[in-house]
Amino acid sequence: YAWDANEEYLFKAMVAFAMRRYSSKSTTQISNVLLCNVTDRVSFWFVVTDSSKNVTTVPGSEVEAAIRMNRNRINNAFLLSDKTLQFLKITSTLSPPVEPSTPVWLIVFGVVLCLIVAGIVFLIVSGIQKHKKKNKESTERETLEEKVEVTLENGIPCEALDLKAGRVNGVFAADDERFTSL
Repeated sequence: YAWDANEEYLFKAMVAFAMRRYSSKSTTQISNVLLCNVTDRVSFWFVVTDSSKNVTTVPGSEVEAAIRMNRNRINNAFLLSDKTLQFLKITSTLSPPVEPSTPVWLIVFGVVLCLIVAGIVFLIVSGIQKHKKKNKESTERETLEEKVEVTLENGIPCEALDLKAGRVNGVFAADDERFTSL
């Protein structure tokens, strides 16, 4: 935006405000802030005078401390930030970068460790289930093998007859009834 006399007045007022807040005195007026070497690129230096003392200028350390204390208000007055409104020899008041309470590497380590533990638990549980299923199938096979005895005749497996229940050959059963009984 354009830097004109109104903007200069606002800057002087903000510096006077900062000096009044810092020193808790109401002696600093807008007329006590002097701008020097103002350029088109809005570059200048300024001096704060003190008419109540015999000293004509306020020490630079006090001005720096006052601006550092009220830097946020000055930036907001001009709708700027510490990157766009720069005071030489005065460090910016940017807040330090946010540090998480736990380091990032610890979070990543925890996630990877949880995945590994979950994988191990899954493998153990699925192994136990397969083992139980295999044992169940083998016991079923053993009971079936006990019920059915297989005999080999001439290399051909033949089932043994269950002598208690017996077997009825359907071909001969029907023929027996057609003929006379003994």
